[in-house]
Amino acid sequence: MAKLIEVKIDSLRVSLTNQQRIIVLKQVDGDRFLPIWIGPYEAEAITIALQEIEVSRPQTHDLVKNTITSLNAQLTRVVIKSLKDDIFYGELILEIDGKELKIDSRPSDAIAVAVRAHVPIMVTAKVMDEASITPEDVNDEDDLLDDEEGSEPESDQLILGSDRLSIFEDYLDTKLGKSDSDEDASDEDDSDNTEEQ
Repeated sequence: MAKLIEVKIDSLRVSLTNQQRIIVLKQVDGDRFLPIWIGPYEAEAITIALQEIEVSRPQTHDLVKNTITSLNAQLTRVVIKSLKDDIFYGELILEIDGKELKIDSRPSDAIAVAVRAHVPIMVTAKVMDEASITPEDVNDEDDLLDDEEGSEPESDQLILGSDRLSIFEDYLDTKLGKSDSDEDASDEDDSDNTEEQ
């Protein structure tokens, strides 16, 4: 079994230039950070859960959590298990009838369910070793200030939370700009965020 490292949500950020989102996870017992590009709907779903905003109808991630509970299963944790071709992969770990069940998931969806169910978010040691960054990684001030206009990432990127990680913003724009995440077509979620007429 792969070694797992517990992380917590440090910040959820949105770029002021291109409105792309990123969630920054921080190692609980260390100083490593794991940035993951996510879609706008997943970012909104995570924000709603973190801020405990009341919604009139259950969102998709509420539905997943409620379904798990209704089936007498228990969500024990979510895991960001691998990184392949610059795309993160995750899973929900359920316990049902004394057996462990793993369900594949995009990390952003897994995190959105985890914050609703109040379960740990785990990352494999291999993923942390490959993709995490530390404050020392961004200590070159000239590099941080060199924010070229053509260097915007192709997928989702970064400030909905604390600005303690503003030091990372330019670094992420320039160094991780080509990193993709677990984002796929978000059009499928569009109908979930539109009120019925």
